[in-house]
Amino acid sequence: MQTTNQKPVIFNGSAASYLGTGILSFLVTVFSFGLLAPLAICWIYDWEISNLVVNGQRLKFQGSAFGLFGHWIKWWFFTLITLGIYSFWIYPNLQKWKAENTVLSV
Repeated sequence: MQTTNQKPVIFNGSAASYLGTGILSFLVTVFSFGLLAPLAICWIYDWEISNLVVNGQRLKFQGSAFGLFGHWIKWWFFTLITLGIYSFWIYPNLQKWKAENTVLSV
């Protein structure tokens, strides 16, 4: 069995870039009264994923706020008509959407 010193997953994001992205995302969400929350979510996911390197290859997030917005409206509609019960499905669906929009950068 051969061992290597290579780490299979490396995260190289900085606190400063996270803080900047987080503040901008928060401000956009607040000043749009939540309407641009999908845009803010995409910014956070882009920061998170673009700072990941897996087996020497950088990951890239290809999701768009427009692509998420349709899901977002649907999820909140279902949450409203089920009196909040559907809210338990939002996070897993959001993670599935995030994974579907993540690729290895070439």
